[in-house]
This record gives sequence, structure tokens and C-alpha cells, in this order.
Amino acid sequence: MTLIRCNNASFGYEGNIVLSNVSFYTDSGDYLCIVGENGSGKSTLIKGLLGLKSPVSGTVETCGGLKPDEIGYLPQQTTAQKNFPASVYEVVLSGRLNSIKRRPFYSKEDKRSALNILETMGMADYKNHCYHELSGGQQQRVLLARALCATKKLLLLDEPVAGLDPPATMELYRLVRRINGELGITVIMVSHDIHAAVKYASHILHLGNEQLFFGTAGEYIKSEYGRQFLGGTDID
Repeated sequence: MTLIRCNNASFGYEGNIVLSNVSFYTDSGDYLCIVGENGSGKSTLIKGLLGLKSPVSGTVETCGGLKPDEIGYLPQQTTAQKNFPASVYEVVLSGRLNSIKRRPFYSKEDKRSALNILETMGMADYKNHCYHELSGGQQQRVLLARALCATKKLLLLDEPVAGLDPPATMELYRLVRRINGELGITVIMVSHDIHAAVKYASHILHLGNEQLFFGTAGEYIKSEYGRQFLGGTDID
């Protein structure tokens, strides 16, 4: 079942096209990595997938009953976010804000879901800790838990390992793969790490202000762009 579909979509700012001719789809259970150099249009496409920016031509569709406000989103972390004065539990529970609609309070199910996801992320013992006192890797796990609390279908992750040390990076990759493989949640991840992308993802979308490649990770490794950007190295 397809959840996201782009049909020849192009995006621009003030009349200037910054990303053109993007056509791809993401099916339920896929793990798609969006790769490309700085300025290639990755952030613009993220805004399009979230419904925050409309294409100047073509279409971006959510399918399979997925609503734009049901996408779990982990943005790039800012300094203000790192110093957010709330408990771990409060941060994760806030992922349910879209689901409460007009209710002025969180339901028992909202609270139970937040606790269960903290357990899945290995952060249950930290639920009463202040978020800003955690390490960078722990903070990202909490934010991943918050994004997971918002969805049962699709996670959109924007450079989730940026600034993390190697052990924390590997742990986050492991958690994302578990979420995708064991929980069956579709993942779309923006990444600068092409080697990690082809190692963990099922599909690759390579951007360079236009769509350069879309297909499986295996197909990407054999493609012109895969050989160019991977530098001929082997993928374990």
C-alpha cells in the first residue's frame, strides 16, 4: 500500500525553481533514504512531504488513508530544542498533540502509548529526567520516541544522526531499523551518509536540484550515481 507519492513535482521560492521533476513513491514498510549534497533540495522536499510547501507543478499525495498530521516528524535539532525545559515523558507525550484534536487533555491511551514507546526506545528509566540534562544521543532517542508517538504508519527523519558521536549514531540507526522491521512503520530519512543509507535503507532517492535516482538500494549501488558517490567501496 502506497503512503506517499510524488508525481513530477517541482518546488521553488520567489519564482526560482530549486527542485524539479521529482517522481517517487513510498510503500508501507519501506525504508527510504533521501541523499544529496548541501543545497540539493532535500529540505525543500521535506517541507513538501509535510504539506508545508506546495509544488509549483506536479503533485505530492498522501495515500492509503494517511493524513499529513499523522506523519511522525523528527526535524534537525536546534540549540533551543536541546535546552528545552521539560521532562522526558512530557516531551514524548507531546507527540500526541495532533491526535487529541479538540480534547483539552491527554487520554489514558495517549499516556500509555508514550510510556510504551519510551520502553521501546530504552528510555523508560529516564522518564522523569529533565530533557536538557541528557546526552545528545539520549536526546535524539527521546525525540525519535516523540515522533513515533505521533504515528502508526510513517516516520520522517531529517538528519537524525547529525552531531552524534559514532556509538550514539550506530544506536540510533539500530533503533530506526528496529522500528521499520519489527513495528512495520515506514521510514523516510534524510541523510548525508550515503554509505549508511545503502547499508540500512531499502530504497534510495538521490537529489541534485532534480531527481537523479530513485530505486532500491541494490539498484543504486550499481547505478552511475551510486558508483560515483560511493567511490567504489564495498558495503558490508
